[in-house]
Amino acid sequence: MGGKVENVGILAMELYFPSQYVDQTELEKFDEVSTGKYTIGLGQSKMCFCSDREDINSICLTALHRLIDKQKINLHDIGRLEVGTETIIDKSKSVKTFLMTLFAKEGATDIEGIDTTNACYGGTAALFNAINWVESSSWDGRKAIVVAGDIAVYGKGPARPTGGAGAVAMLIGPDAPLVFDCGVRASYMTHAYDFYKPDLSSEFPYVDGKLSIQCYLNALDNCYNLFSKKMRKTDPNFKGLLSLDGMLFHSPYCKLVQKSLARVCFNDFLNIPAEEREKQFPGLSEFSNHKLEDTYFDREVEKAFMTYSLSLFEEKTKPSLHIARNVGNMYTPSLYGGLVSYLISKSPDQLIGKKFALFSYGSGLASTMYSINVCHDMSTGSKLEKLISSLHETVALLDKRQSVEPSKFSDIMDVRTKNYHSAPYEPTGSLDVLFPGTYYLVKIDDQRRRTYDRKH
Repeated sequence: MGGKVENVGILAMELYFPSQYVDQTELEKFDEVSTGKYTIGLGQSKMCFCSDREDINSICLTALHRLIDKQKINLHDIGRLEVGTETIIDKSKSVKTFLMTLFAKEGATDIEGIDTTNACYGGTAALFNAINWVESSSWDGRKAIVVAGDIAVYGKGPARPTGGAGAVAMLIGPDAPLVFDCGVRASYMTHAYDFYKPDLSSEFPYVDGKLSIQCYLNALDNCYNLFSKKMRKTDPNFKGLLSLDGMLFHSPYCKLVQKSLARVCFNDFLNIPAEEREKQFPGLSEFSNHKLEDTYFDREVEKAFMTYSLSLFEEKTKPSLHIARNVGNMYTPSLYGGLVSYLISKSPDQLIGKKFALFSYGSGLASTMYSINVCHDMSTGSKLEKLISSLHETVALLDKRQSVEPSKFSDIMDVRTKNYHSAPYEPTGSLDVLFPGTYYLVKIDDQRRRTYDRKH
């Protein structure tokens, strides 16, 4: 191959979300909770869901097929395909093997990579593996594809409105419009029982809500401080959030993301010399002696820094929440739905040369903060322009979805729950509502083999 490849990153992206959603305002009424609990308290508007017609294999097939079609990818030009997911329907056979049905019929079977799993972090791990592969001595000149997908469902009750579903497929290679920064990834990995799925007969997780928020914010503190330290080594003028054009977060629900940006500001506040704090953070010096680990649930700190960071949030983070607010928590694709939302909120010339940080979190726990630079290619028809216009087409489908009333949504969820482990099984979910090009489950036979078809 000769020589190190340059500017490795994301060449193209494709997103899939289901064609049905439940409105969170209607869900509040149906669940008989206070008005605004889901819409203001969680910051959510609409939540996508899948009937028993879709599973993890089908949604990943849909996203991958869209990417291949739209980008006119020659399947022999792909050398690695990896999936990040926590939606496990087989303890042995990877989702990747189902995706190979698209490649094998073209005789393209020399493709590395399998599935990567740890809660919402699997997509990021798969993405890093793809980037690392392109930059490594194993690379043979072909491109990589990363698919992240999940179906997030909860039992009836307070956690249900934080569900969602979707998949993202990303084409990875050199000379990319979205380039990954080298040497500044900062990870924080430790053991916690904040959210986990030990019951293999159920789709539902075990969740400790309070611990989950604490783990998320603790991971954010650790990653952000280490990331800032690494950034300062490469750029002594790095000033934390003020040096970044965007800050994107894994989004379990939008309100946590806004709190997280405030948390980043609190870190910046503590990281500067005490005598400079009043100048940069007027009126906040009373928090000078607070410690990070004592403030996860400190309402005063949270409120003060949310107020301080409001304009920063509007500028650097809020544009990334469009999909999260209207689809829900997609788990592994959540952060990448945030990237899509951020990219379509600007024109290509507004993005040129910008740098943004991304925070990926998966319970249990695994987390990383890393950064992406937007390339400087301004030409018409540039890779960046193509990437963004293709995403606009996809996101336009948000308005073509069907709203389902909460009682019907609840019934559809009951069907999923009741038949989660059934075999043989023939799904009953409507095919009419699916978007054209969507893969769906035809049946599960008595050997638990699944067959799929694609809606035309």
